[in-house]
Parts: sequence; C-alpha cells; structure tokens
Amino acid sequence: MKITHSLKFLVCTLFLSLLISSTSNAQAGWNPELEKDCNEAISEMKKDAPKLETFFSKAYGYAIFPKITKAGLGIGGAGGKGLVYRGNSVTGESKLGQASFGLQAGGQQFSELIFFEDKAAYDRFTGGKFKFGAQASAVAISEGGAAVAPYQDGVAIFTHVKGGLMYEASVGGQKFTFEPVK
Repeated sequence: MKITHSLKFLVCTLFLSLLISSTSNAQAGWNPELEKDCNEAISEMKKDAPKLETFFSKAYGYAIFPKITKAGLGIGGAGGKGLVYRGNSVTGESKLGQASFGLQAGGQQFSELIFFEDKAAYDRFTGGKFKFGAQASAVAISEGGAAVAPYQDGVAIFTHVKGGLMYEASVGGQKFTFEPVK
C-alpha cells in the first residue's frame, strides 16, 4: 500500500511541476548547464548509435531533451527541458510535457532527440504549438543499436533510456513549447 501512495504522490508532484514550468513566459537565455547536458546526451546517443551522424549532417535542425522524467500509475506524466538547434547554432529552449492514461506503472528517465527534415518541420516546432499525438513513433537507441528511422511529417524521433523501469500500455501525446534565445 505504501508503494501505491508513493507513486501517486510522485505523479501528483510531477503534474504540479509540469504545470508550474509551463506557465513561465521568460525568454530563453544561454544556460550552460543545460547545454552541457545536451552535449553529453548527444555524445551518448552517437556512441550507442553511430548512424545518427547521418541525421546530424543532413537535418535542417534538431531538438535535444537530455533528461525527461516519466512516472505513472494509471495516469502518468513526463517532462523535461531541452535546446533547439538550426545547423550547429542554438536557436532556443524548449519544454516537453506529456500526459497519459492507461495501464502503466513505474518511473523512467530518458533522452529524446527530434530531427527536423526541412525548414517547414523546423518552423512548425519553433512556432510553439507543436505536439505529437499517440500515433507518433520513436526509435529506441540501445548500445550497438542501428538508429534507422524514416521521417514522418518531417520529423524523426529517437529516445535513449537513462534508467528506471516503466511498464506501459497507455495513450498519450507530447506537447512542446519554444522560447527563442535572447
């Protein structure tokens, strides 16, 4: 019983922190800690899936979320912050929020990398109202994995689990914000 109450408390805390973070309207500035975390996440992903280099060399831009925390027990949520790049230049900061419901239990941390195939896909994302529905699919990168994914609607999504365990058969989507660099 204590585990159930602890997970419910964790889910409620996660929802509150997502709500608080999503109400911030400050413009993004240079955040050296976030940039360091993003660079480390990219290095780990490239090490485990060298074929990602092709995406970095050909994509119009990308967004990297180095640490997304996800938890759920019946209802769940996830959230994290990342940076958006066009070429090799940071153009802004993004926040990711996700709510889900269905059969799920546990917690997990992962990184997420979203490539934009062209200017149109990048502009949709930086327009600040971008979201993935439940039908969006991502390729999970594992050590020695083949990181091959086709673009869908101009984006290719990769995830890399950092730790935790999540059992899930749920329905949910991700929503993103974008704040340009000052």
